[in-house]
This record gives sequence, structure tokens and C-alpha cells, in this order.
Amino acid sequence: MDYPETYELVFQASAVEDDAVIVHRTAQAGAGGYPIYEDETGIVRAEISDRGEVRMLASGGHQVLGTPMTVRPLGSR
Repeated sequence: MDYPETYELVFQASAVEDDAVIVHRTAQAGAGGYPIYEDETGIVRAEISDRGEVRMLASGGHQVLGTPMTVRPLGSR
């Protein structure tokens, strides 16, 4: 199966503005067998299924993981 190269993850940051993070596909797969995506810093990591389901992955200790409100594929399939 082909997966998009990039996704935009949109998180609710405040009542006024949302926070968007661009993540890129890595060569790794998560526990569900789907690709792991991460941002340029490697801090935001997520396993994203072929149905757009997201499982956020901790990249360090004491990290509080939020679930994105919206997941948009940006890359080609």
C-alpha cells in the first residue's frame, strides 16, 4: 500500500488559533504496522493508518500527547 509522504496535523492550541505541524513519513512502522511520521525536530511522532487514524507516539519523557483535530494528507501517494 502507498502512503502519503507528508501530513498536516492540526491541534487545538487555544480558543483563538489552532496549531499545525507538518510530519513526514519515516522508514519505520508502528505497532499497528502503519508508517510512523515525524516532524523536522523528531519531537512530534505519529503512526497514521491508511484510514487517517492517528496514534501519537512519545519521543521523550514527560511528554503530554494531544490528539490532532484534523489530519490532512499533503504528499503524493
